[in-house]
Amino acid sequence: MAEENQGHGINPPQEQPDEPLPRTYNQLLRTNNPTKTSWPELVGVTAEEAKKKIKEELAGADVKVVPQGSFITFDLRYERVRLFVDESNKVVEIPRVG
Repeated sequence: MAEENQGHGINPPQEQPDEPLPRTYNQLLRTNNPTKTSWPELVGVTAEEAKKKIKEELAGADVKVVPQGSFITFDLRYERVRLFVDESNKVVEIPRVG
């Protein structure tokens, strides 16, 4: 009878994390530097200018130019910044990390 219950129905003790879950973007990236996550000042400039400015301020940014109204995925990526542009290639929404 004791053999029937060996290893079944018993959960091993779970390890507790040594540190709390991240609460901010900087904690998630494990940095203490305040990192910019949006660029409202870039609305109205060309996509090329905006891309250059974002890459200066966020090293490793993956900047994507997207026509306004396009379908996008809603997955969260901390290295991605989307630039929504109009037909004249000017930024029409605030670029944000994600």
